[in-house]
Amino acid sequence: MRRFFAFSLLALIMLSGCRAGQQTPAQSGASPHFKVYHLRGKVISTDAAKGEVTLAHEAIPGFMEAMTMPYKLKDASILGELHPGDVITADVLVSQDPNADVLLDHIVVVAQAKPDYKPAVFYHVPAPGDAVPDFKLRNQDGRTIHLRQFLGQGLVITFIYTRCPSPEFCPRVTRYFAALEKQLAAIPALSGTHLLCVSFDPDHDTPERLRAYGVTYIGSDAKNAFAHWDFAVPEKPVLLEMAKFFDLGMTNAADGSITHTLSTTLIGPDGKVVRFYPGNEWTVEEVLADLKHLTGTNG
Repeated sequence: MRRFFAFSLLALIMLSGCRAGQQTPAQSGASPHFKVYHLRGKVISTDAAKGEVTLAHEAIPGFMEAMTMPYKLKDASILGELHPGDVITADVLVSQDPNADVLLDHIVVVAQAKPDYKPAVFYHVPAPGDAVPDFKLRNQDGRTIHLRQFLGQGLVITFIYTRCPSPEFCPRVTRYFAALEKQLAAIPALSGTHLLCVSFDPDHDTPERLRAYGVTYIGSDAKNAFAHWDFAVPEKPVLLEMAKFFDLGMTNAADGSITHTLSTTLIGPDGKVVRFYPGNEWTVEEVLADLKHLTGTNG
């Protein structure tokens, strides 16, 4: 498996993710459906023979309490990059097959026990109150849009690419957005909230392709179908800056697919981060609750 190294605070080790023809998170032949949780913890030890890392981790919301335990890595070849005392974040892949292993993927070293290199790229994890830069993109109509044009309304932004082969990554997040759009339209106080799917595939995701992709989820190609939901792509230099700001790990694989993490963020009317949702385990109800709290909407 091809590996990709960048850096988040100190280093990002992001592997696997969304690859054409890849195996499920469990073993070959297991169910392709799995849940993704977000973990943060300190490396206690590694075991190359078992392909495991033992972590003392914080509570994993919706999955387990804080504890110290071993985890198998989806790609055990990166164990040599992990050292006792390192602080990491990772995606926890939980298969619907009860006999399958719980695996770690998209491992991010956020603090090294013994720093031994200078970071090439610094990634930023969106935190409440962070001002979002005015990134420029081109949408499904070929029109230039800026993030600051959404000041005064809530904005929910996520990252996808239209060729994504894994139903649990880009398609799943886009389905969430489709469900979110319908619910927002039914709540007058929230109907002005805007949704934005940003492609990290500028070489293939033209406005025409983004529009066709969007239509399959919106269910309409009417003139006003994209009034509250844009599909857009930035130029490559802007994409790299967006990836760093929104903690999006991505790399082009030899087979033409893109290995990536998942990143969704709620931005308030003031242009500042309200909440960051890593992975694919956030729910439409969760975002709606955050939007209602943000706007003071009851019910």
